[in-house]
Amino acid sequence: MNLEVCVDSVESAVAAAKGGAERVEVCSALSEGGITPSTGLIGAVRQAVRIQVFVIIRPRGGDFVYSEAELQVMRRDISAAKAQGVDGVVLGLLRKDDTVDRQRTRELVEIIRPMRVTFHRAFDVCKDPASALEDVIACGVDRLLTAGGPADAMKGLHTIANLQHQGGDRIRIMAGGGVRIGNVRTIALRTGVREVHSSLRATEKNAAYDGGADGDKLPGEFARFVVRESDIRAFKSALQSIALEIGARPPV
Repeated sequence: MNLEVCVDSVESAVAAAKGGAERVEVCSALSEGGITPSTGLIGAVRQAVRIQVFVIIRPRGGDFVYSEAELQVMRRDISAAKAQGVDGVVLGLLRKDDTVDRQRTRELVEIIRPMRVTFHRAFDVCKDPASALEDVIACGVDRLLTAGGPADAMKGLHTIANLQHQGGDRIRIMAGGGVRIGNVRTIALRTGVREVHSSLRATEKNAAYDGGADGDKLPGEFARFVVRESDIRAFKSALQSIALEIGARPPV
C-alpha cells in the first residue's frame, strides 16, 4: 500500500518523507486545487528528500481546457521540472465536451518521458469513466488519480473498483479525494487499489497575524497548510495493517 502526499513546501515534503510516504506531489496554491510550483520550490524539494517527487503541471486554477498559449506554458514547465531531476509529472487535459484531450495529452507525455506520468482528477469531470480510462491508457499514462467522480472516494467506491478492474495491469489506479485514516481501509478493500493520495494537511495560523487588542482579525489567507510527520506515520501504519490483512486473505 503506497502513499502519495500532496505538499506545497519543503517542510511538508520532508515531513512526508520522514513519516514514510513513498511519493510527494509538489503543488502551489492548494486552495485552487494545486497549480504548477516554482522551479525554486521544485529544486529545493528534490534536494531535501530521497523519495519520489512528482510535480503538478497546471498553469492556472479553474477548468482543464487549455488554450495553445497555456499549452506552451505547460511545455516549458515540464522541461523545467525535468531539469530539476524529478521522478514524474501530474497533469490532466480535457476537451470542451468533458472528454480526455488525447492529442495534447499524448504530445505532453512524449515530452515528459522518461519521467513517469499521472493523470489527475480532471478525469473525474468526464461523464463516461470507462471510455475516459481507455483514452488515458491510449495516451501512455502510467497512473490515474481518481475519486470515482466529482465528490470523494467514499462516494465513488463502485466506480473506482470498476476502473481498477478495467485497467488491470495496463495502468495503476490511485484513489484520492477525501482519503483519511478513518476510511482508507474501506476504500482499499472495496476497490482493490494499492495506492492512495491524500493531502493529510493541517491549517497552521501565525499568531502575529491574529489581530490586535481591538479584536480585528486579518483575512484567513494568512493561515497556511502544513503536513505533520506524526500524521503521515499514523496513516502509513494503517496502510501497513491493511496490506497485512490483504496478504492474509486466501486468493479468490
